Amino acid sequence: MQKSCLALYSGGLDSILACRVLMAQGIHLVAIKFITPFFGWDTKGREEEVCRDAVQRFGIPLVIQDISRDYIEMLKTPAHGYGRYFNPCIDCKILMVRKALEMMPDYNASFIATGEVLGQRPMSQRRDTLRIIERESGAEGLILRPLSATHLPPTRPQQEGIVDIGLLPAITGRGRKTQIALAREFGIKEYPSPGGGCVLADPILSVRFKVMVQEFSKLKPEDFVMAQKGRHFRLPGKSWIAVGRNRQENIEIEELALPGDLLARPDLPGPTALIRYWHRDDLDMAARIVDRYAKPHHLPHTISFWCKEGGDTERDIFTRKPFLQIQVNQPISGQLLDDYRF
Repeated sequence: MQKSCLALYSGGLDSILACRVLMAQGIHLVAIKFITPFFGWDTKGREEEVCRDAVQRFGIPLVIQDISRDYIEMLKTPAHGYGRYFNPCIDCKILMVRKALEMMPDYNASFIATGEVLGQRPMSQRRDTLRIIERESGAEGLILRPLSATHLPPTRPQQEGIVDIGLLPAITGRGRKTQIALAREFGIKEYPSPGGGCVLADPILSVRFKVMVQEFSKLKPEDFVMAQKGRHFRLPGKSWIAVGRNRQENIEIEELALPGDLLARPDLPGPTALIRYWHRDDLDMAARIVDRYAKPHHLPHTISFWCKEGGDTERDIFTRKPFLQIQVNQPISGQLLDDYRF
């Protein structure tokens, strides 16, 4: 086998150390950072910068791969179910290993490395689930977990002498002292604090994601990005509206508009709203919702709607003639507002 590998890379300390302990043995390594709307999305559009930073800070060559569409399909019906919230941790890792397996020939890699630590996470890093991931991804014998390899069955890279297991750490459990000491040895001073970073495990957002998967037949990655900003409402005609909660969120919501979306603003100080999958019959109610968060919302005023057209920039949208204007004379009640909230 070639003395080379692909490493799954999250940017957390464990994945950084898994790369560095292998590179210290002279193994040629390329790290793969998979991104979706649920993790790593902030690298979108900054791929070159993030890859350059990984080399400069950690000496790790990095490739970024968007697997959003396959991930969303998996999320609908994960074979191994969800964790405490809407996190399909076992199927998530199976998908990423399977994707890495497909990429191995492109990088002349002979095995896959991950930063998993035996016993660190209760759902996806038990001994039995590590075995499931190997078997169902089709990568039996090809996955090396360098941080815990001495506690796990031998893999082909070990058996064929590509990796010297005696030079690898022997980490298990949830403690971090060994990793922190190892980082110090490698001169790694700055790294993310532990905690995952996957929004599918967020107690509030996970509920919203679950409703989306149940109610929307065709979902785009951008829908899940939109779901993470603002207050959200589902109207009777199936229109979906996100309302900004502050000035910064108004800007972010405006930038998320896709061709065919509507943006709405009151003529008084108030929020920007983004309306997707909209139905004309819902726009009166959408105007009342936007009005509810204007100041003062008890005064009659106008809500203007703009349609995002293909080719326009987000900043151009408010310079064009409104698609529609609706006069609001009666604010929506708090009870009705709650009925539509999700």
